[in-house]
Amino acid sequence: MRLKLVPVAVALAIACAQAMAGPVLRVLAWPGYAEPEVVREFETKTGARVELTVIDSDESMWQKLSAHDGADFDVFAVNTAELQRYIQAKLVQPVDTDKIPNTLTQLPRFRQRASIAGLVHVQAGVAQTYAIPFTYSEMGLIYDRRQISDPPDSIAALWDTRYQGKVIAYSGGTHNFSLAAQMLGAPSPFKIDTALWPRAVDALVDLRRNVLGFYNQPDESVRLFQRHKAALMYANYGTQQLHLLKAQGVDAGYVIPREGALAWLDCWAITRRARDATLAHAWIDQLLSDQAGRLLVQRQGLASTTTESASSRPEVRLLWLEPVEDAGRRETLWARIRSGDRASRVLAP
Repeated sequence: MRLKLVPVAVALAIACAQAMAGPVLRVLAWPGYAEPEVVREFETKTGARVELTVIDSDESMWQKLSAHDGADFDVFAVNTAELQRYIQAKLVQPVDTDKIPNTLTQLPRFRQRASIAGLVHVQAGVAQTYAIPFTYSEMGLIYDRRQISDPPDSIAALWDTRYQGKVIAYSGGTHNFSLAAQMLGAPSPFKIDTALWPRAVDALVDLRRNVLGFYNQPDESVRLFQRHKAALMYANYGTQQLHLLKAQGVDAGYVIPREGALAWLDCWAITRRARDATLAHAWIDQLLSDQAGRLLVQRQGLASTTTESASSRPEVRLLWLEPVEDAGRRETLWARIRSGDRASRVLAP
């Protein structure tokens, strides 16, 4: 009988230790979004411990949050386009802006949340906010000034055979199909019609042949760029990558192609099954603090929604991300392209 009680005693001891340790906030975010200083200040102020998980793609985020009905995380950073499928899947809850006083310090265009597509939805006649803007960037082209004297002015430069084996691109299928559609002159890079699919696949097969390697995270792209002396890179993380490269002494230039640039606006959202919604709101408020905004700009080279910065360039043509026609199909086809399949096999049933 005594032996049977041991596991119970151990379980109780663990449960008590966890209770004494205080609450835990489970955060899912992109690289550089939760700086150590910001996390420490939040933990000091709230007495909670932050459990941070860093992701490297929209698909990875979806897989983690859709597992167990979103119960594994409390708050996460997501772009406005991707946010829509979390709302549709009922994986997020409305945000109470009254519990986030630092929203009052945001730039006017980000306080007008109803004017930002996808942030506000009407439920039972009531307009509800589902996420708070945090940071944004366009996806431009980064080039090595020592190898390319004239800045590239078109997305087509990524396919230019003069740079074969010297191009680095992002590994996400959803964005790459948008990139291909944009290069092909589609009316919308987010809605590929039936007739355009074969051409988009052909274009990405050609891109794969021209590219030295694909990256997921910003620091990975910097290592690839330096190690292989790349000439050109598609900057999925925008000015964040430019900032990191310059910090490593790379003479890098950054341009927005004439076709315009895909651009993302990342926001903080709260999962429907968050353990402590009040704590999640406090986290969002902390991430809108002066300290967090300053580190975001100075250390990561990204734009803050609370202050104007060098990254804020209203004159450039931005194509804000929108939900695509079929994210699952894009990722499946991209996986086949990455694996080396011929174009004729990629679209095969």
